[in-house]
Amino acid sequence: MEIVKRITSKTPEFFKKVRNLGLILAAVSGSILAAPVALPSALVAAAGYFALAGGVMSAVSQTAVVNEPEEEDWPLKKFIKDSDDSPH
Repeated sequence: MEIVKRITSKTPEFFKKVRNLGLILAAVSGSILAAPVALPSALVAAAGYFALAGGVMSAVSQTAVVNEPEEEDWPLKKFIKDSDDSPH
């Protein structure tokens, strides 16, 4: 599957929540990193890691797709079709 098609396909509900959580995490971390006041170096370092984690969470979650089987891929289709043809 092409990456563009994968990104624009329907995303499962769980991964939508993970994506949104990652975006929130990245936004909060970005605001801490861009703060005009002096913050402790440990907080700034942690914010950098959280920003990276949020970005990765969002990117990976966006590429998850709903895998709905095609009608011809459904394993019981042949069985149901054969049973419909049989005499009753």
